[in-house]
Amino acid sequence: MVNFCILLIFFGIFSLSLVREHVFLCLICLEFIIIYLLMLIYIYCLLFLSSFYVYVIMMTFYVCEGALGLSLMVLMIRCHSNDYLSSIYLW
Repeated sequence: MVNFCILLIFFGIFSLSLVREHVFLCLICLEFIIIYLLMLIYIYCLLFLSSFYVYVIMMTFYVCEGALGLSLMVLMIRCHSNDYLSSIYLW
């Protein structure tokens, strides 16, 4: 199961490197990576009988990261009326 999660994380990184046109697609690739990182942390906590505080703290950081990414995308759409990564260099 751990090898499968690591493989899916590498697929997420690979898809993030290929999809570089829209901000929304990059955010979806990042969330895909984050879901499997959370699965790895959960498996680690189960295997080593560790507390789940690390899992809850990381989940909080990942939710904040997702909200920040969506708010930046909304700001970018309001300013430039598109979500192309190439329009970031116009600022």
